[in-house]
Amino acid sequence: MTVITDELRKAIGSELASFEFEVSRSDLKKYAVATGQTRQCYLDGDVAPLLYMFGVTMPIVPLDQLLPDGRQPDGPLVPDLPLKRIVAGGIEYQVHRRVRAGDVLVCSQRLADLYEKTGSQGPLIFLVFENLFRTRDGEPVITERQTRIAR
Repeated sequence: MTVITDELRKAIGSELASFEFEVSRSDLKKYAVATGQTRQCYLDGDVAPLLYMFGVTMPIVPLDQLLPDGRQPDGPLVPDLPLKRIVAGGIEYQVHRRVRAGDVLVCSQRLADLYEKTGSQGPLIFLVFENLFRTRDGEPVITERQTRIAR
C-alpha cells in the first residue's frame, strides 16, 4: 500500500518565487568566526564557505515560533503529508564557482522529487528540494539538493 497519493505527486515541480540577495563581506566574516573557519580567505570575507549557502533559504524565526523539537515550521513547498515526523536526509552540492563577497545572487527553489520507500518501521516519504543559486545574468553558481524524510 502506498502513502503517496496522486494529489501529493502533483506537488512535484512546485516552485517558490525567486528572490535576490547580496553576499556581504561583513556577513561572510561573521559566519567564518561563528563556525570556526581557519582559512584566511574565509576570515577575510573574500569567499563563502560552502555551508554558508545552507542558511540563505531559511527564514529567521523567533524562538517562540519554533516547533517543540526545535525545528522551524515547514515551508510552503512541503505538501500536507500523511506522515508528520520530518527529519534531515542529506544535502548535495554542485559548485559551479565560488561565492564571493559582493555577489548578487538569485535563488530559485522547487520540490524536485517525492518518492516512497519502506523502512523497518513502515513507510517513508522522501522529499527532494532543489535550490539553484545564479547570478543576475543567469550564470550558475551553486545547485543545492536537500533531502528530507517523513516517517
